[in-house]
Amino acid sequence: MKLVFATQNKNKVREIQALMPKGIELLSLEDIGCSEDIPETSPTIEGNAVQKADYVKEKYGFDCFADDTGLEVAALNGAPGVYSARYAGEEKSSEANIEKLLQELKGKEDRSARFKTVIALHFEGKLHSFTGICSGNIIFERKGSEGFGYDPVFQPEGKELTFAEMHLQEKSKISHRARATRQLIEFLASREP
Repeated sequence: MKLVFATQNKNKVREIQALMPKGIELLSLEDIGCSEDIPETSPTIEGNAVQKADYVKEKYGFDCFADDTGLEVAALNGAPGVYSARYAGEEKSSEANIEKLLQELKGKEDRSARFKTVIALHFEGKLHSFTGICSGNIIFERKGSEGFGYDPVFQPEGKELTFAEMHLQEKSKISHRARATRQLIEFLASREP
């Protein structure tokens, strides 16, 4: 079964391909000749995932899925949320985003946060949705060199390490994206003949 993952982010493709069963061949946007920036103009994480999946289905005709992820910080009323990738500006700099987040949290006792991933799947003419949540805390300084985005400052609940200090296999057991992806895989497996 061929399925398009509507993303240009090679880190996401690598993470999700590692979780896919052998019977599912994951195609990237590059593989189907899609090089344009897919709009993400929804005010919600769910809306952005659906918008990207709709775009690929309508323009290219493939069964596909798209995800959107946000970091929701309790003391910041859920910010950066849907704006996580461009929290510090349109250039989407992870370093600048982390710096802004740490500045915004200065002096705040509550450092609880959660990553939320929503996957929207167009499959056999229907739209399906899967959500994964990983709760934790924002630590005071960057730790680790693995992963991407806010991983150096996010410490999952019950863990001593940040996402950026974990190997991909360890992160893939507990991450928000892994949780949503497992639901996607279970759904796809249940549809196989």
